[in-house]
Amino acid sequence: MIKYIFFDLDGTMLPMNQDEFIKIYFTELSKRFCPVLGLEAETLIKSVWKATGAMIKNDGTEPNINVFWKVFAKLCGARVLDYIKDFDNFYTNEFNECKSVCKYNPNVPETIKVLKSKGYRLVAATNPLFPAVATNNRLTWAGVSKDDFVLVTTYENCGSCKPNPAYFKEIMDKLNAEPEQCLMIGNDVDEDILSSGSLGILSYLVTDCLINKEDKDISAFQSGTLRDLLTFARMMPDVK
Repeated sequence: MIKYIFFDLDGTMLPMNQDEFIKIYFTELSKRFCPVLGLEAETLIKSVWKATGAMIKNDGTEPNINVFWKVFAKLCGARVLDYIKDFDNFYTNEFNECKSVCKYNPNVPETIKVLKSKGYRLVAATNPLFPAVATNNRLTWAGVSKDDFVLVTTYENCGSCKPNPAYFKEIMDKLNAEPEQCLMIGNDVDEDILSSGSLGILSYLVTDCLINKEDKDISAFQSGTLRDLLTFARMMPDVK
């Protein structure tokens, strides 16, 4: 029986234009840190991408946060380590400009409310590439709170990333859960559905902001819009 429900964030609980999100994110990041770090915007952005890529390849031997800053400092100089708190402050403030390309969908907080009332333990299973402060901020944009979830995955508390199935194994280990007890809800066919499914986790594919890079056949997957997901949630049994 399902007891744990994993929710992706970007494009699932938080509908968005991903390209526009990234554009605004890097614009604001460059405005804030290029002057103080003495870097060109191109250098800063390429370094962030490379450090992010290192997190995606992380094998779990250390937290993603360590991997990110180790690579970022190697590329931009050790002085960047003095600005870690400033980066957190950025995610509290300027990062909110990205909200302009995200959409609030009232079906999301209602779905969370329904599932919690039925006794399900919810996880905000967003790819752990951001610090907690940034992820918690994005949750509020979606109309939910970190307190709605028993676990919110961030770069501080994870040592792997999607699409590595080890990411989902990490979550289950933290919860002492088995695959057959879990349901993954996401919008990315590869990162959310197929990756979790390789471990035997059931899934629900949200189609509002569907990502299907290789145009794979999705007819076998349980799927629907966020409005459909709310209907699905209302039909789910109470957790015994």
